[in-house]
Amino acid sequence: MLRRQDVGHRVVVRRIVGATQERTLYSDALGELVDLTETDLTIATAKGMVRVPLQEVHRAKRVPAARRPPASDVVALELAANDAWPAPIQSRLGGWILRAAGNWTGRANSALAVGDPDRTLEAAIDGVEQWYRDHGQHPLINAPMPLAAPVNAALDQRGWTSRPLTLVQTASLTRLLAEMPARGDLPPVDLADAPSDDWYAMVAEHKGTLPAAAVRILTGVPGLVFAHVRDADGSLLAVARGAVTGPDRWLGISLLQTAPAARRRGIARQVTGELARWAAQHGSHRAYLQVEERNTAAVGLYGRLGFSTHHTYLTREAPPA
Repeated sequence: MLRRQDVGHRVVVRRIVGATQERTLYSDALGELVDLTETDLTIATAKGMVRVPLQEVHRAKRVPAARRPPASDVVALELAANDAWPAPIQSRLGGWILRAAGNWTGRANSALAVGDPDRTLEAAIDGVEQWYRDHGQHPLINAPMPLAAPVNAALDQRGWTSRPLTLVQTASLTRLLAEMPARGDLPPVDLADAPSDDWYAMVAEHKGTLPAAAVRILTGVPGLVFAHVRDADGSLLAVARGAVTGPDRWLGISLLQTAPAARRRGIARQVTGELARWAAQHGSHRAYLQVEERNTAAVGLYGRLGFSTHHTYLTREAPPA
C-alpha cells in the first residue's frame, strides 16, 4: 500500500470497480499521487484528477517516473515565474523565498520551497510559520512536485492541507505563432505598456478587488505588456498580461480572459500569438502559464493552443493556529 512519502510520485492503482459471477472487475489508474488520507487517495492522471476510496484499492505501488524535466529546469522556471509575479514583500530562508502581498493570490503569498533552506526541513517549516504570522498572514507553502516531495511529506505529518493542484504548462513560441489564426475578421490586439482602467475592471471580475499590492504585482516588472482587444464600439473583449523574465527569457502569460459574448471566436488564440510575437522580439523562445488542474475548460483551451504540463505544484496551507 502507498504511504505519505509517496505523495508527489508517480503511482499505479488497481481499483475494484465491480464483479460478475465469474470474476472481479478492476480498473487501473496511473499518475501522480497528490493526496493520501485515511479514507481516500487522489491521483492526477492524464485525463484529470481521480479520487479512489481506500476500500476499493486492490493494489497500489510507486512506479518509475515518466520523463520529467531536470530539477534545475523546474527551479529556473519557478524563479522566472516569481520574477514575473513579484510580491512586494520578499525574504529569504536559504534558497526558499518567503512572499507576502496582503493575501492577493496564493502565488504572491506563499513560500516558494525550491533550493536548500540552509537548515533542517522541520526548522525551515517552523521559520515559514513564524515569518507569516509575524506579517499577519496565514502560512502557505508552494511545493513544486516531485521536486518538493520531501516537503510535502513533512507538511502532511504536521497536518497541512492542500489547495487544488496547479499545472505549470509550457509551449514553444514557434508553436504558438503557428497556431495563431490568419483571419481578417477578428479585431486587432493592442499591446500596451500599461493596463487601461477597463483592463483592470475585467481582471477584477475574475480576481476580485485589486488592492494596491495587486497593482504593484501586475505592473512592477521590467519587460511587461498588456493585451487589449476591443470591439468596433470600443468595448473590451479580451485581456492578457505578458512578462519576459529570467536568464532563459521565459514569456509568462497570465490573466488571459475573454468576455463571455466574445468566446469561441479564436480571440484567445490570437492574443496568445501576439504575445508570442512580442516576446520573440524580446529574446524569448518559450512561454509558460499556470492553471488549476480542475479548471478543465481552461486546460482544454491551453492544450489546443499548444501547451503541455512541464511540472505541477501544490499550495499547502498550515492548520489553524
